[in-house]
Amino acid sequence: MLEMMTDSSLQNINKFLEITGILKRIQRSGWVEVGVNQPESVADHSFRTAVLCMLYADIEDLDPLKLLRMALIHDLPEALIGDLMPSQKTLQTKEEEKKAIHKMLGFLPKPLMEKYLEVWNEYEEGKTREAKAVRQLEKIEMALQAKEYENSGSEKSLERFIKSAKESTVWPELKKLLSCILEES
Repeated sequence: MLEMMTDSSLQNINKFLEITGILKRIQRSGWVEVGVNQPESVADHSFRTAVLCMLYADIEDLDPLKLLRMALIHDLPEALIGDLMPSQKTLQTKEEEKKAIHKMLGFLPKPLMEKYLEVWNEYEEGKTREAKAVRQLEKIEMALQAKEYENSGSEKSLERFIKSAKESTVWPELKKLLSCILEES
């Protein structure tokens, strides 16, 4: 299909990829706020969340492609609006996120745009089993990162991140995984 695309369509895909690349340079705001030295980027977080989703989907016999798409798409708007902590999210910022994802996905061929927008909306609504799984797994990834920062000698208090993960993780098998991560890391 790529070979049949016009130069204009390919340039739009390139623009989409350039925008997503911004996520590699956006530091996660929670880590910045508490003063973590050289904090991970949004892309770093999305990558390991995707790996967690892949493992979980295969272990629990869920649709791995759907979970991977959600994990990779869930933070895309942050390339345009920045990384917002939950305390910073308002109706206005949710609207900005929605505009940003539409703008970004608008560079893609319409069938892809529609498919990815559907996945992003499903994640945002948080009602399906897959969306609930990804939401919990991305919090588990955050707790894992917090433990890694603590283990590397960070003197910053990262307990609020671990507490948030504990509060957000509700499925028994994921609670067990989180507990193991918090004990081992």
